Amino acid sequence: MEEQKGEVNPDTDDLPLCANTSHILVKHYALDLTVHFDRNVISGSVVLFLEPTSSEEHEEYDGNQTAWFGNTEQRSSDLPGVRMAADHIKSSPEGHFFLVLDCCDITVSKVEHVDITCLLNAFPGVRPPDLIQKLVTMPSSQWRRQQELFSVCGRAPGVEQNGDQLHFHTDRWSLQVWKQGVSSPREFPRTLRICYETKPTGGSVRWTKDQDNMACVYTAGSPINNRALFPCQEPPVAMSTWQASVRAPRDCVVLMSGEEQVAPTEDGDPSLLLWNYYVTMPMPASTFTLAVGRWQQVPAQLLPASEIGRREKGDDFGELVPVSSLGGSSSKVVKGSRLHTGREEPTACLGSSSSQHESVSVSDHSAMLDDGFPCSHGDYPCRFIERAVKSQRVIPHRVFAPVGLLQKAQSRILALLPRCLAAAQAVLGVHPFPRLDVLIVPAGFSSLGMASPHIIFLSQSVLHVGSSFPRENSLSLCGSRLCHEIAHSWFGLVIGARDWTEEWISEGFATYLEDIIWARAQQLSLPEATELSNLKALLRWRRLSDELQNSGEELQILRPNMDKTGQVSESGSSTVKHALNPEKSFLQVHYLKGYFLLMFLASQVGEQQFIHFFRLFVKKYHGQLILSQDFLQMLLSTFPDLARKGLTLDTIYADWLDRPGVPKWLHERSALWSEAKLVEEVKQEVAKWILLSHQGKGRKRKQSAPKVNYKEVTTEQLVLLLELLLEEAKLSTSTMRILARAYDLHNQDAEVRHRWCELVVKHKHVNAYGDVERFLLHDQAMGVYLYGELMVQEDAEQQALARRCLSLAGEEMDQSARRVVEEMVL
Repeated sequence: MEEQKGEVNPDTDDLPLCANTSHILVKHYALDLTVHFDRNVISGSVVLFLEPTSSEEHEEYDGNQTAWFGNTEQRSSDLPGVRMAADHIKSSPEGHFFLVLDCCDITVSKVEHVDITCLLNAFPGVRPPDLIQKLVTMPSSQWRRQQELFSVCGRAPGVEQNGDQLHFHTDRWSLQVWKQGVSSPREFPRTLRICYETKPTGGSVRWTKDQDNMACVYTAGSPINNRALFPCQEPPVAMSTWQASVRAPRDCVVLMSGEEQVAPTEDGDPSLLLWNYYVTMPMPASTFTLAVGRWQQVPAQLLPASEIGRREKGDDFGELVPVSSLGGSSSKVVKGSRLHTGREEPTACLGSSSSQHESVSVSDHSAMLDDGFPCSHGDYPCRFIERAVKSQRVIPHRVFAPVGLLQKAQSRILALLPRCLAAAQAVLGVHPFPRLDVLIVPAGFSSLGMASPHIIFLSQSVLHVGSSFPRENSLSLCGSRLCHEIAHSWFGLVIGARDWTEEWISEGFATYLEDIIWARAQQLSLPEATELSNLKALLRWRRLSDELQNSGEELQILRPNMDKTGQVSESGSSTVKHALNPEKSFLQVHYLKGYFLLMFLASQVGEQQFIHFFRLFVKKYHGQLILSQDFLQMLLSTFPDLARKGLTLDTIYADWLDRPGVPKWLHERSALWSEAKLVEEVKQEVAKWILLSHQGKGRKRKQSAPKVNYKEVTTEQLVLLLELLLEEAKLSTSTMRILARAYDLHNQDAEVRHRWCELVVKHKHVNAYGDVERFLLHDQAMGVYLYGELMVQEDAEQQALARRCLSLAGEEMDQSARRVVEEMVL
């Protein structure tokens, strides 16, 4: 079939979600893929296991195509600014039902009905039309058997009779499949195979080089999610499980969302190895994550025990996963043992809950957890009710990195990871996933981190550039980012947003929790944690204030669909507002405004009670998708005194979620943060630097600089110090030179170096232009708007520097980042 080039709506930056999830759902994906680095493509097939939605059981159809996609002209007006994705579906012969999948930048060669007669022996007495229904509804206690049967079906041949031929058509955003004579989801085949190949320029994966200049590919968290990796149902309501077999060059390691650590196996081709992963918790297809490259596992035993950092008395972090030859140059196939997942004795989750109450210390919030909430999600093997994992403070974990970054990953990430995992468990309870891999991704990665089930991607920018074994104070960026991504396991993954426009449900929560988890990981006292929280709140307020002044109001609203949030067309299709706006991916409004909303709510009920409430909320809503109102209504019900303070769902919507800008409370609270102890200390240091700069103006060149007693500051304080100095109209060259030397700014973390580079650009400190170039090349996740600052100065040397860095970063740059930078520079 020919691909149509038409856009859904070329005048909007909204992302269409085309899948007709209101009619039929994919319950399981079985992927069989091969990675081709010679052509930068992934080829293979995906088998879809389908189930008509319950709403279709009693639906009457008149053969009219609009009965399946709904009256789209009418429904389009229900969602402001939305042209429903189903509007552009190509017409087929009258009366045919379409399966519509989200798909782009994929060449589909064949769609076939899979022969599932192989299941007859597994389900004796079940009629062939009911076999898939029987398979996808197997109880969670039989999850291993279910996975085996999915695999058997995934390898089954296609049905070749003429009457079973499937037709398909692709356009810009979707794949549509239909069968002659089939007019309803109930009649549509329950299992089909799509054979396809990705395109080198597809937006879901990045083909690039790692820091060792070795080829690699990974899912990059694209705004279009995974639709350019495999045809799928993108709307978050399409919760599914999956399994994947991936063939890759034998010197590669394949990392993926999967519940067990795997060892590769031989598969006939001596140049390839086969990796098999699976998940049993239904999740949106957008959370599927894949990375293939020549990375090495960071060896735990080479890390000196003295560098692992302080541990709480009695901590049992468990054994770190032993080093293997995964991803090395050896051709040996690893035969490592399977990780313990706490699921050797499967526990069915059928709306029941554990009645076990754990004995814990006073400082451990798990003592306050009320186990009265049953699991409300569908039936799957749920860790939240497994007794064996309730006391598992640190899940099994591994860290992977290019060879050149192994030592830094070892002394930073591997040293901090057990502490951060233990702290997260103490704050939020049972880890939602049984294991965790952390990967240092290539320099072109567009953010500091990205969390997916069982795997976290981290930017190299979190690796402190200083000594091999840095001081505790210098690990702030790495530790806080780790805690942020770990927090997403609870908020963003095991609990997700039902409407993707409500990003704050994921990012606001993770930003709020990262401070609490990181403070616990550092064993800060309550006063220390409070002081640090005030300082970080001020830094975030300054960042948010700047973004509010320099972004469109439409990008500042946390619930842009307002009362229409969560609504879809009759077919289930919808759009995500502004998802394709490249500027949006570099704004942190949803992170910061959501974080401040949670701070506000915590101030109304008390922080300890608020964290206790988080645990109750996780207990009730894990495994489900939510809207803002679910969280807020439960909060208001749990704390009825909030109503007496004038807080209602409507007032919170009006003040925080449904309008641009920020409420009065935040302006008032920011004034208090400006007077905090750590902030006052910074102000005193800033005054010394300003005085030095003024004294330097009248001093002769050969006179020595005045001696000033500078106080040592923390990393967060140093960030604020540099930001305040940025407000000065002029700093002398000698002051800039002394400043860099006094704080060793070349060797600070990326947050500090970013502010230093801004100072260098503003004051045209030519001697440090090399620092700016290194930052733009090696810290691409943070350097986008630094290009704009170089250009706006209208200085020929600075503009030449910007163009040179863009040229050097070139192909390794993230596509969205490159578009934004090119608009600034070219």
